[in-house]
Amino acid sequence: MPSSKASATGDGSLEAFVKGVVGEDKLRVEEDLGHGFVRLKSSEAERRQAAQDIRCSEDVVIEMLRNARDAGAANVFLAVGREGAMRSIVVVDDGAGIPPDMHERVFQPRVTSKLDSAKLDKWGIHGRGMALYSIAANASFAQVQRSLPGLGASIKVRTDTASLPERADQSTFPTFEKTDTGYSMRGPRNILRTAVEFAFEHRKTLSVYCGTETEIVATLFEHGTDTLPASRRLFGGAGEDVPLTQALATSCDEFELVQAADALGLGISARSARRVLDGEIAPVASLMDRLQAESFPDRAASPYAGKGGRGSGVDSFPARAHVRAPRISREDIDALERDMLAAFEGVAEKYYLDAVRPKARQRGSKLVVEFDVVEKNS
Repeated sequence: MPSSKASATGDGSLEAFVKGVVGEDKLRVEEDLGHGFVRLKSSEAERRQAAQDIRCSEDVVIEMLRNARDAGAANVFLAVGREGAMRSIVVVDDGAGIPPDMHERVFQPRVTSKLDSAKLDKWGIHGRGMALYSIAANASFAQVQRSLPGLGASIKVRTDTASLPERADQSTFPTFEKTDTGYSMRGPRNILRTAVEFAFEHRKTLSVYCGTETEIVATLFEHGTDTLPASRRLFGGAGEDVPLTQALATSCDEFELVQAADALGLGISARSARRVLDGEIAPVASLMDRLQAESFPDRAASPYAGKGGRGSGVDSFPARAHVRAPRISREDIDALERDMLAAFEGVAEKYYLDAVRPKARQRGSKLVVEFDVVEKNS
């Protein structure tokens, strides 16, 4: 009996029942054309297309980057990591965002927001509604971590490299080299090169940042600190109207930073979060800035000099990927806090506030001082 077959497999689903009656092939074939030819059902064709579209970790990365680009992102933050055979990929962007009721549906086949704007680029057609479906079909885990319309999106994917391979060398950063015919990018076609090629292709419209999860947390924190008004960072909290790429900057301590990063799919320890807040973990440069610094420290030698670009370093051509500020000693910070408390006492007296010693901390190239504005007890 078909029902006993389904029970024997431990699967009492309708699908198992149907398989037991008609066989596996009937679920995959729409029409037997004879001579060994068949017409596949659309579901089977989609499944095979998904397997064809995504054949390695690098394919996952390029599809996620293209997805962020098509959402109108100006800044894309790519966090990658690997533990054993498991590869983790997180993309946080400041694009159009995804409504909550679409967080699961975007991983279904043929679901797209680009009805009239499918894009043909060097990686093929994008806009068929198959990119996220193909990723989910080949990944161990794929999820919209957090997203709201107008506030960007954070998408996390985990893959098993035993079944979805990747380049063995994932540490080498690509470079440009001069050839007889111009310039050529060199290096293994790993995740870094995939992201750099994408960043170079779109250098006039967006910036891409790539690093470990901890480095991307530091980069998002600095990005938010630079772009979110100080009043909002100190008093407003993250709220539901703060773009995801700025949200980490509203964290007041390491515990809030851990929680805010986790909401984006970025795992970080409290100790590392403390180091981010204290500026001990430097943010990463954009991939275009890094490419410029490592391949063309001399501005005149750059093959893309003078072309301009949005936040990609192609206007200013910094000679360094990141400015490293000297560390201010704890003793000097303590002295600064005491001096600023003395200066604050007059303001505190005027507004009937407690004159509480401020907290000063160094965050990379910034020295941040925070005062608690608290009324005196009556």
